[in-house]
Amino acid sequence: MPQLPAPDFPADVRARLEADAKEVIARYPDSRSALLPLLHLVQSEEGHVSRTGMRFCAEMLDLTTAEVTAVATFYTMYRRKPSGDYQVGVCTNTLCAVMGGDAIFDELKRHLGVGNDETTTDGKVTLEHIECNAACDFAPVVMVNWEFFDNQTPESAKRLVDDLRAGRPVEPTRGAPLCTYKETARILAGFPDERPGAVAASGGAGPASLVGLRLAKGEAPHPRVVHPRGEGPRDEPQPGAQHLSSHDAPQQTSASDPAHPAGPVDEEGE
Repeated sequence: MPQLPAPDFPADVRARLEADAKEVIARYPDSRSALLPLLHLVQSEEGHVSRTGMRFCAEMLDLTTAEVTAVATFYTMYRRKPSGDYQVGVCTNTLCAVMGGDAIFDELKRHLGVGNDETTTDGKVTLEHIECNAACDFAPVVMVNWEFFDNQTPESAKRLVDDLRAGRPVEPTRGAPLCTYKETARILAGFPDERPGAVAASGGAGPASLVGLRLAKGEAPHPRVVHPRGEGPRDEPQPGAQHLSSHDAPQQTSASDPAHPAGPVDEEGE
């Protein structure tokens, strides 16, 4: 049975989106290069990329709906069905999983009464497991609308989603202040975040991520005592008895330890 044509946006919404889309398209020498931000634009209107949104992008860029659909279905940042105000993604890739990501995801499924890629009945939270967020030094990581919540536990993650559903203020560990999924999509479309203080509060990478940069600059990092997960400091460690994280100090290698070079192995393995 042939599929019915996608309906159009209401006239006032269409006019507003067209004005925004023309602003985006003008940034590119080739109009089709604007497809990704235009998909974010229509997602900021509906909370997902609908057939109507894809038809709009195709018409604005003189593309076929098949070309737009191919892109919209390839990238996971584009939702294909209505979802919550807050996309809660739990990293279940290797390191986060080992550090507790799997336990967090299972506990949130039970706590929220939803499965993967499902939304709570109040329309507030969509839960999904996601792949690596390139934040392994803060594992396990939970993201809400792509903002970081580091070093989570099942209990802290449950408090997080409860606060989101109750409308209580929630602050990411780092990065920009949290906003709704639609607001995030508009920012990703290339429009400025006009919330007071949002840009100034965006911050930068966390200290653990910057250790390598500091070492490259020749700066000596401060030793950090690593305690068992979930435990605070015990007695003050004795000098020389500190257990340093591998991030905290350079290790001896053939390049830094000339007395023990690592040369090539000959054919006899000697």
